[in-house]
Formats: sequence, structure tokens, C-alpha cells
Amino acid sequence: MSYQEKNITVAMVSHLLILAYYFFNLFPIIQSGDWVANRLYALWLVVIVATILVTIIGSILTNIILSIVEAIRSRKYEDPRFITDERDHLIELKGIRIEYITYSIGVLSSILAFIFGQPPLLMISTIFAFGILAEIAGDIAKITLYRRGL
Repeated sequence: MSYQEKNITVAMVSHLLILAYYFFNLFPIIQSGDWVANRLYALWLVVIVATILVTIIGSILTNIILSIVEAIRSRKYEDPRFITDERDHLIELKGIRIEYITYSIGVLSSILAFIFGQPPLLMISTIFAFGILAEIAGDIAKITLYRRGL
């Protein structure tokens, strides 16, 4: 597994965990119909900070742990190679395209929900959810493209 695939996998797992946390805390608000702005603001803040911190810390720890495991397994240490080539850039761009398409669909659906009478806080919550879903869709597309050997 290449350096890029490891980072994408860690990012995808962290995004999945954050999305699960977001939905776990959002569904009680939706079911109660009690759209309290302060509760949602706190939830959004936690999701944004967790996305940044968990992705960065997870990537760093994964690279350290996998380097140690590889050094123990092969009984020699080699400096990890963090080289990216044109193929990596192409895969990154295709993943970003999938992210933008997914996010655009989410923004459109949240605007339509608002037009049809849903609360504005639901619209913004939907945009947040689709932001995380877009990251997951982009990560899946990138891993798929790496596995196909594009």
C-alpha cells in the first residue's frame, strides 16, 4: 500500500467515524423537532474541529506506526518516500471532482428542502452532512483509482 493510499484510508475512516458521530447527535434533534440553534452550533463546531484534528493526528500516527512495523518486519529502516507523480495528481483531481459533484447535489437538495418549508437549521445541517459525505465519496473514488492502477 502506497503512502497516498494509507493517508486516504485513514482520512476515510476518520470521516466515517465523524459522520457517525454527527448523525448520532443530529437524529435526536430531528426527531424531537426542537431546532435549538445553540445545540446545533456546538455540534457543528465539534464536527469541524474533529475533522481537522482527527485527520491530521490519524495520518501522522498511522505513518509512524506503519514505519515502525515495516522496520521491525524487514529488520532494516528505509526512509519513507513521499514522492508524488502525475498519476497521483490525476487521481487527486478525479477524487476532487467526485467530491464537488456530491457536495453540489447536497447543497441543491438542502436548498430545495428550505424552499419547500423546512427550517433553515435543517438546511445548514444537511449541507454539513453532505460535506462529510463528499469527502467520503472522494476518498472511495481515490482508493478505487489507486487499486485499478490508473
